[in-house]
Amino acid sequence: MADIKPLLELVRQCRLCEAQLPLGPNPVVRASATARLLIIGQAPGTRVHATGIPFNDPSGDRLRQWLQMDRETFYDESRVAIMPMGFCYPGKGKSGDLPPRPECAPTWHDRLLAAMPQIELVLLVGRYAQDHYLGDKRSLTERVRHHGDYGRFFPLPHPSPRNLLWLKRNPWFEAEVLPALRARLTGLGR
Repeated sequence: MADIKPLLELVRQCRLCEAQLPLGPNPVVRASATARLLIIGQAPGTRVHATGIPFNDPSGDRLRQWLQMDRETFYDESRVAIMPMGFCYPGKGKSGDLPPRPECAPTWHDRLLAAMPQIELVLLVGRYAQDHYLGDKRSLTERVRHHGDYGRFFPLPHPSPRNLLWLKRNPWFEAEVLPALRARLTGLGR
């Protein structure tokens, strides 16, 4: 098994889109060659940018609740890898944060995935990750509803507090999808 540490160091030194980042580069990624679960999110928010800890915000609290996973397990790199579509905070837009920078995924994702051969389940959190990895024309809602169609990929809505209305409109998510997700996680031996 190749050592992933030099690759992670390259990622953390990345300055590819530095000129477009309002807070400067601070690539946030957690990975190891032994991780069996990979969470691919959107991009760090300001709190995550400041701390360097992915999902260290209310979205992360909700995601850990969905997974029924405590912080210690969630942040155990030997078991759980976390990488966003864009590794740095992209800036603020009219109705929230800007989309992830488009340079990160093509530059780093394939290399990181190749260095994590034990990954059995990939959670695609939000539309950006799903669009990149699933490539179908379904809406986020349809992807989440048909989560069983995607093999090792498991689409999820973003756990942001901004998505409370989506969760309210789609009660099947908590009733059907979360139990299926938890069953998949149990199968990983978390």
